[in-house]
Amino acid sequence: MITHTARRAAHWGRLVRWYVRELTGENTYDRYVTHTRRQHPEAALPSRAEFERQRMDEREADPRGDFRCC
Repeated sequence: MITHTARRAAHWGRLVRWYVRELTGENTYDRYVTHTRRQHPEAALPSRAEFERQRMDEREADPRGDFRCC
C-alpha cells in the first residue's frame, strides 16, 4: 500500500525533474518531436544528437540570438 506521503514525494519528484529538464533545455527535443509528429507526420526525425548539433550550429551562426559569453 502506497502511503499519502509516498505519493506526495513522488509527485514533488516529478515536478522537480520537469523543472530541471526545462531549465537545461533537455525538453527541447521532446517538444520538437511532438510538434513534428503532429504537424508533419511524414517528415523524417533527426536523432537527438543530430538535433542538438543542428541547434548548436544555428545558435553559433547567429550571434544576435541567445546570450553568448564568448
